[in-house]
Amino acid sequence: MEWQPDEQGLQQVLQLLKDSQSPNTVTQRAVQQKLEQLNQFPDFNNYLIFVLTRLRTEDEPTRSLSGLILKNNVKAHYQNFPQAVADFVKQECLNNIGDPSPLIRATIGILITTIASKGELQTWPELLPQLCNLLNSEDYNTCEGSFGALQKICEDSSELLDSDALNRPLNIMIPKFLQFFKHCSPKIRSHAIACVNQFIIGRAQALMDNIDTFIESLFALAADEDSEVRKNVCRALVMLLEVRIDRLIPHMHSIIQYMLQRTQDPDENVALEACEFWLTLAEQPICKEMLSGHLVQLTPILVNGMKYSEIDIILLKGDVEEDEAVPDSDQDIKPRFHKSRTVTLQHEGGEGEDEEDIEDDDDDDDDTLSDWNLRKCSAAALDVLANVFRDELLPHLLPLLKGLLFHPDWVIKESGILVLGAIAEGCMQGMVPYLPELIPHLIQCLCDKKALVRSIACWTLSRYAHWVVSQPPDSYLKPLMTELLKRILDGNKRVQEAACSAFATLEEEACTELVPYLSFILDTLVFAFGKYQHKNLLILYDAIGTLADSVGHHLNQPEYIQKLMPPLIAKWNELKDEDKDLFPLLECLSSVATALQSGFLPYCEPVYQRCVTLVQKTLAQAMMYNQHPDQYEAPDKDFMIVALDLLSGLAEGLGGHVEQLVARSNIMTLLFQCMQDTMPEVRQSSFALLGDLTKACFLHVKPCIAEFMPILGLNLNPEFISVCNNATWAIGEISMQMGAEMQPYVGVVLPNLVEIINRPNTPKTLLENTAITIGRLGYVCPQEVAPQLQHFIRPWCTSLRNIRDNEEKDSAFRGICVMIGVNPAGVVQDFIFFCDAVASWVNPKNDLRDMFYKVSETSWRESLNLHSADGPFFPPRPVCL
Repeated sequence: MEWQPDEQGLQQVLQLLKDSQSPNTVTQRAVQQKLEQLNQFPDFNNYLIFVLTRLRTEDEPTRSLSGLILKNNVKAHYQNFPQAVADFVKQECLNNIGDPSPLIRATIGILITTIASKGELQTWPELLPQLCNLLNSEDYNTCEGSFGALQKICEDSSELLDSDALNRPLNIMIPKFLQFFKHCSPKIRSHAIACVNQFIIGRAQALMDNIDTFIESLFALAADEDSEVRKNVCRALVMLLEVRIDRLIPHMHSIIQYMLQRTQDPDENVALEACEFWLTLAEQPICKEMLSGHLVQLTPILVNGMKYSEIDIILLKGDVEEDEAVPDSDQDIKPRFHKSRTVTLQHEGGEGEDEEDIEDDDDDDDDTLSDWNLRKCSAAALDVLANVFRDELLPHLLPLLKGLLFHPDWVIKESGILVLGAIAEGCMQGMVPYLPELIPHLIQCLCDKKALVRSIACWTLSRYAHWVVSQPPDSYLKPLMTELLKRILDGNKRVQEAACSAFATLEEEACTELVPYLSFILDTLVFAFGKYQHKNLLILYDAIGTLADSVGHHLNQPEYIQKLMPPLIAKWNELKDEDKDLFPLLECLSSVATALQSGFLPYCEPVYQRCVTLVQKTLAQAMMYNQHPDQYEAPDKDFMIVALDLLSGLAEGLGGHVEQLVARSNIMTLLFQCMQDTMPEVRQSSFALLGDLTKACFLHVKPCIAEFMPILGLNLNPEFISVCNNATWAIGEISMQMGAEMQPYVGVVLPNLVEIINRPNTPKTLLENTAITIGRLGYVCPQEVAPQLQHFIRPWCTSLRNIRDNEEKDSAFRGICVMIGVNPAGVVQDFIFFCDAVASWVNPKNDLRDMFYKVSETSWRESLNLHSADGPFFPPRPVCL
């Protein structure tokens, strides 16, 4: 017999559904308790589906709410549903997918999808065939409801639908969907395209077999009057550009013309989907060839798309000029993630950088509007196209720019400033002649009466900071810095944020050029401490940390320390150990400690102790969680990572002064545990700290070497680049301290190091650190390392030819010279590479220079011996410095 509700029970459930719509929090809590009680009775779910599908006399919001509560129950407890209840729910869904109400149809579709996602696609074999059959129904509601459910299933289970587990239902579904591209209802056409679109990126075989029919069907819908259909057509073409460009190339001219129209579509959602096309095309090798003839049309369209829409201005409170006293709400503050410390070497051109260590620069400063919109997409597209076409883009842009930048309407003027920022990277060379006029104009825009103009001017000026710094300081740097510092104290929070970020970029570019202005800079940054709300305070920490990184030991002056440290320590004392605001403050203090060196001594003890406590707490929480995951929460290991990095900063900044702090703590025991943590970022920061402690106070590290070295050896795994990099660097530092006592550990680490340096596509920083460490190992244990010389000498030389003269390079080259002395034959085949590496030295110490002469003579003679049997040979003469 079919299940029937008890009338009293049904009334109870209906009352509960009515109460749950009450805004009263007390009523809401009572409803929640009642729901938990009712969930003890399995047939409660029968009542919920009954209200959704059968009680058509009830209002739609109540029926839909019943379905959504059932959906939550399916998510949480479906495995506990008795079979009869599960069958009743499934049958009711399929029988009522054509409900006259669009809201109820959509709710039933969501419920079907939720059941399917609980592994039921395999055990509900009639679902897909029945939904596909219902598409043929002459009743519009049934067809639309079935398509809505199928679209949700395609979104949630695209991989499963293209697998043998379900006997590849897509072979039937894709051709079926394609038939509905010609349906008379725009809603059905839209569903059909959206379903097929789910299988483009995964290259589903059933779609690839029908790819030409699909593309033809899309072209037939290009001029569809329905905006949702046009949006899905644009989305399909963008994805096809990524996975089947070969099929689009013959039609590319027409597609580009179509996308130019759609990027100007009156419906912004369609325009946004079309605008994605230019971003995707820019990544394709054929971009330049295909787009060159269309730049004259495309450029003004993208520029026009970069204006704020009316809704943007409302959302950004564009009319609010002063809001600095308004407290931030929690949702204003995006979660931030600590970037673990990676040890890099210095190059001829500046700091060592790895591809993986370079953070993406935002193409727009609209972080407050987290939603991707046409303005952001247009700016990003212009940015990437500027990088493709470089200065070829400027003839199309410059005539437009002049009209924008000096326009009386602030919205248009603001978009011009954004355009100027978006092209900064790609068109820098061509823009140089115009910058002497433009930069002063932008600096003037920092004083504009509209906050949104002031904030975008901050961002755009930061994009040209490199050029500004390359000019005489009084020309542009000083006026820019003066105005940016005023904007840091702006009455508008958005401008404060943009100015702080821009100033941090300027600090990175200017470095010690800022030293003459340090007092003025610090006065401003410290004043901002008392002015800023929560969100901008976190950005202020970054600006202070970047300043410390940029000017280094120049900050170690009593006057500067007295300005800077009291507000930082006040914040430090204010924050609890569980507060995530500690992350940016710890990062900031790490930079400050490194820069201040001995100047940080008066503040170091409480900071050091708290870092050790944070590491200890996190390790203890992790242990409790591992033993009893049901009773304890997993700890946030970022607290431990940031604390380890600050300890590194203290060790690097304080040098030998850190010894007493280490002696009075259990940091070496904690470090042993951190080095074995499952999380790569924890190990990465641990090895950085180990290297810094080795340099600062080796007497505390030495007793642990026998335990530490096997762990270091295990982490010489390039799968985790930064972990491997820091472990390698730490081994090199330990080698220099251990000397000949390093001998027992050479076999533990050398084979991995040789393998890494010979690996193709190894990042530059890791190669350099590996070469330094091999050189240092060879310096202290030449007899053990020299026999391997011929296996690493060539990549060793090419890795170190771009490094600046410094202590690490010095010790590595001494090592290689000693090893060549032990095994001269090991270098003969690659002697020219050794000469090239030696030539990279600008000013070697006298005794190292003598070593180079000696090695050159030895290798030259060895070359003669080696080749004398082969007839005439003319080896290169010894290198001259």
